[in-house]
Amino acid sequence: MIIVKNEFTLALNQVASERGISVDDVIESMQAAILAAFHKEHPEMAEDESVEVRIDKKTGETHLFKDDADITPPGFGRIAAQTARQVIVQKIREVEKKTVISHYQDEIGNLIKGRVIRKDFKTVFVDIGKAQAVLPREEQMKYESYNVNDRYVFYLKEISEDRGYSRIVVSRAHPQLVAKLFEREVPEVASKTVEIKVVVREPGERAKIAVHSTQPGVDPVGACVGQKGIRVQTVTNELNGVEKIDIIQWNEDPKIFITSALSPAEIEKVKVDLDENKAEVTVQEAQAPLAIGRGGVNVNLAGRLTGFAIDIIQIPSEDGKEKAEKTSSKETSEGEKEKASKEPSKQEVPEQPTQEQPSKQEEEKTGDSAPEDKEIPQEEQSSEEGVPQEESASEQPDDSTNTTSGTK
Repeated sequence: MIIVKNEFTLALNQVASERGISVDDVIESMQAAILAAFHKEHPEMAEDESVEVRIDKKTGETHLFKDDADITPPGFGRIAAQTARQVIVQKIREVEKKTVISHYQDEIGNLIKGRVIRKDFKTVFVDIGKAQAVLPREEQMKYESYNVNDRYVFYLKEISEDRGYSRIVVSRAHPQLVAKLFEREVPEVASKTVEIKVVVREPGERAKIAVHSTQPGVDPVGACVGQKGIRVQTVTNELNGVEKIDIIQWNEDPKIFITSALSPAEIEKVKVDLDENKAEVTVQEAQAPLAIGRGGVNVNLAGRLTGFAIDIIQIPSEDGKEKAEKTSSKETSEGEKEKASKEPSKQEVPEQPTQEQPSKQEEEKTGDSAPEDKEIPQEEQSSEEGVPQEESASEQPDDSTNTTSGTK
């Protein structure tokens, strides 16, 4: 089987150039294909490893040799060529695929842009340039539809083997997607001046990132936020604009770190058990919703960020404490009880004393003061009867505190 020199050289170089592979790889694929075609026509020599194919790179002349003897069959032509062509295409595809996989193997852990080309029930298929990647269900973000031709920035997670085929897996839900976006947008992070210690996410809802400065005088949180919040907003926009990002300064003191991790809630006290990796965090009732977050997202992310199982303990708010002190003082002394009952009446009805004075003068004139003497104790009694209700409402949180847990 002979190919004209010019045609062979042209075809060889063209295939190698278009496929992005070397000429030697093309020659090796051709040799394997021709040998397979020969074994198909001569099965009796299929196990003979001494048979080899020699291709002249200059002329394209192809011969079969066994122990340096030319054994090329006279009719080894059209059938062998057709078989060789099929195998050559397959071999070239395999070489091409290996080249592509090798290229993307070096990109694992980096950002990559892609376009949605197809979507089935669970998996999204993405065009990433030289290859096709898959976005599994578990790597997808909430509230993203992934319509055909939609473009996203992905995190190249891994290259896995599936039934003998290599599969490039990308992600939109991986925590490192956030870290790599900050590395792209923040020069201080790219230069390692600001170090990202930990990133945790609830994809599509909230993310927390702990940062630390490796140089004195550099504000790691301010560097990531950027002037007027432009840097963190750019990262948020890449996450479809719906995921909130909390940037927290990392601290080796677990109490300080946990307090910062539960932002934006205001923390009263943190008690840490280093042996069990547990923490009890005390907050006022008004701050509890912020500390816990919707569906427990905030406290769970804080626990994963710090590595502690966090229990939120609620105490009465400052208003509740003041009410409790006032009600307890009414029970201890009769004089304070009368004072406490009169003060609200002055605040609620400031003109009441001026209205009572004329009524007393009229009573002195008429000499009938008994009805008024009965009414006054009734008013005092009604105000005193309302006191125990306030005490029970304000003291109830002290008897049984509310606790919410955050898991790792």
